[in-house]
Amino acid sequence: MKYKRIIPVLLIQDGGLVKGTKFKDFKYVGDPINAVKIFNEKEVDEICILDISATASGKGPNIAMIGEIASEAFMPLSYGGGITTLEQVEKIVNQGVEKLIFNTTIFNNLQLVEDTAKRVGSSSTVVCIDVKKKFLGGYSVYVQNGKKDTGYNPIDYARRVQDAGAGEIIINNIDKDGTLSGFDIEIIRKISDRVTIPVIASGGCGTTEHIKEALINGADAIAAGAMFVFHGKHRAVLISYLNKEEIKVINSL
Repeated sequence: MKYKRIIPVLLIQDGGLVKGTKFKDFKYVGDPINAVKIFNEKEVDEICILDISATASGKGPNIAMIGEIASEAFMPLSYGGGITTLEQVEKIVNQGVEKLIFNTTIFNNLQLVEDTAKRVGSSSTVVCIDVKKKFLGGYSVYVQNGKKDTGYNPIDYARRVQDAGAGEIIINNIDKDGTLSGFDIEIIRKISDRVTIPVIASGGCGTTEHIKEALINGADAIAAGAMFVFHGKHRAVLISYLNKEEIKVINSL
């Protein structure tokens, strides 16, 4: 039986923990260090930190902040946000981060994926592909926090980053993000059918049934944000995770 990874995603904006819906309307939900400590206690599989202000500001990764978070994390840690050089990659890895996540940068510099894979290994080189459905059908890849339509077909894009050396792909439907309405199963299935590396489903997870559906339809792991930071119809802030029985059922799939 292959263990199914269930990964909390924490979004950081200007040093604070936030969560939005469809890449907008961000709400402050607390301190990232406190959230990591809670997830330590809940024994999560791994955790993903995305600094959504790093690319937008042009300042790049906050190495000191990453180091502080990594020093508190007792689980494998992935980081994405503002990574544009191999030097930054090395600094982040030296802080104790296991995986680097790329998005906007590689649209214009796919070589960075290849260089990173050569330096730290494909298993530590992850590409997040943000997508939207087009009005007349099909999908397109977006970068710059969902603001720029690249015109790329996600399937072709996924195969390009795989060929460049990426060891995992996160596929995220922007219009599902934060809605708790379920994953976009169509794009998960299409991507997983066309690549040989693990596919992590992201965007829309709200229940354990959503997790099961994604895993049954080709995802190797799932990533979720709102599900693990909000509670109830009024979206009160409450850091949570699956209980042992729910994890057992998911791993029996």
